[in-house]
Amino acid sequence: MTLNFKQLTFIFVFVMGMNCSFAQLGFSHEIGIITGPVAFQSDFGVRNDFETNAGNTGIGIGIVHYINFAYRADCNCYSTDTYFNDHFKIRNEISWNRTRLDHFGKWVDDSRGSENAERLRRHSGIAKNFDIGTQIEYFPKSIRSFQAFSYSFAPYISLGAHFTSFNPEASTTYGDGNINNASNFYSYWEPGSINPEGGTTWSVVASIGTRYKLTPLSDLMIDLRWQHFFDNLVDGLDHQLDSNKANDWLVWLNFGYIYYLD
Repeated sequence: MTLNFKQLTFIFVFVMGMNCSFAQLGFSHEIGIITGPVAFQSDFGVRNDFETNAGNTGIGIGIVHYINFAYRADCNCYSTDTYFNDHFKIRNEISWNRTRLDHFGKWVDDSRGSENAERLRRHSGIAKNFDIGTQIEYFPKSIRSFQAFSYSFAPYISLGAHFTSFNPEASTTYGDGNINNASNFYSYWEPGSINPEGGTTWSVVASIGTRYKLTPLSDLMIDLRWQHFFDNLVDGLDHQLDSNKANDWLVWLNFGYIYYLD
């Protein structure tokens, strides 16, 4: 955990340093809060299975900070009218999400009476992730015009990178309940497939969303995020079977309130 804290501290200091550099140029800032349901796609359940996708859902919450290039806080005036200033924002974020994970699909169907099916039914986990990172958001419509109430909605797309500290949990009620006893879990999994020790990894984040102009200094936001982790133990399970074709990833539908710092 000491290593995780040091790495997170380094990323935080780096991001804040970038913010200070932009702040010295006079660009304005926005701050907000986001929350919403998370669908976690992992080694639990069955790929492309509706019951898995609907069952392994959780919640996320975060604090977001934006650098607005269209407006200058130091003079209460618009910045130089360039395409970049009028169509891009930098989004910095600290967020946390939690999802309970269970096995769903045909392998745990009530019609299956094998011991392996029962092992899967008794096995559960919890994915817990703390994120810090940066995205660049592109607004096809003019940011200046949106701030001036020329239209109510400002759609956008974004792409960025997050540093993730993951701390999963694993449990089973099969056998003696010991997660270090391989006989309590699916017999075809490789030794070490259950590993809830936690760690850190990077992830790529892409979003599509829109803002709604609420007042001159505040917006509402809805955002659909896809986040792909560069590690397969974010959920505490890496069974290494042929069906395990991708690292863990999630989809997060979040709703937010954004306030413009005057």
